[in-house]
Amino acid sequence: MRILFAEDEADLNRILTRRLAEEGYSVDSYRNGADALDAMLTVEYDGAILDIMMPGADGFTVLSAMRSRGLKTPVLFLTARDSVEDRVRGLDAGAADYLVKPFAMEELLARVRALLRRGAGEEHSLLTCGDLTLDLTGHTVSRGGEEIPLSAKEYALLEYLLYNKNRILSREMIEDHIWNYDYEGGTNVVDVYVSYLRRKIDDGRDVKLIRTVRGRGYQIRDPEA
Repeated sequence: MRILFAEDEADLNRILTRRLAEEGYSVDSYRNGADALDAMLTVEYDGAILDIMMPGADGFTVLSAMRSRGLKTPVLFLTARDSVEDRVRGLDAGAADYLVKPFAMEELLARVRALLRRGAGEEHSLLTCGDLTLDLTGHTVSRGGEEIPLSAKEYALLEYLLYNKNRILSREMIEDHIWNYDYEGGTNVVDVYVSYLRRKIDDGRDVKLIRTVRGRGYQIRDPEA
């Protein structure tokens, strides 16, 4: 899933960007609220993490501008300010959650998972397709009860496919969600990673879940659909 992260403190920005990437998220990070808002208006993000106090535009301003333009991207606020008034203001402005610094990394990751589930309309932590299960909390994948080890990018790709189960996703849609602005790889990266995923998910099984739709893209399809 693709996340926008805006935090003006350099070390915290670097640490959290790296940790989120290690969890398999595609992260575009900014240290200026105005730059973050420009990105929000041009890229489709699955979620956003916004510091409140930033140069250019504070988090409240960014969120207000997003909502006024009809963007429903779920937002998690980070702040050092723990007043009830600030929390109420943020939630009333349309933030989905609010985390006060300092915080434990595992709590942030749990809140991000909940944020993305909410944005995708999922209430539970399990994504399924036939006998394939992805556990968002445990970060594990299994098929027919057998655990399948995946790389971070393979996991991110499968997660995106499952969030959009039975929907055809173009190569451009997949690349935009799984790889960030800094990616400089080959043009066939989506095909390569779909191939990797197929080997682990479908090879040797009678029922194939990942389909190529000629001229349109890829789809993970429920056998019952």
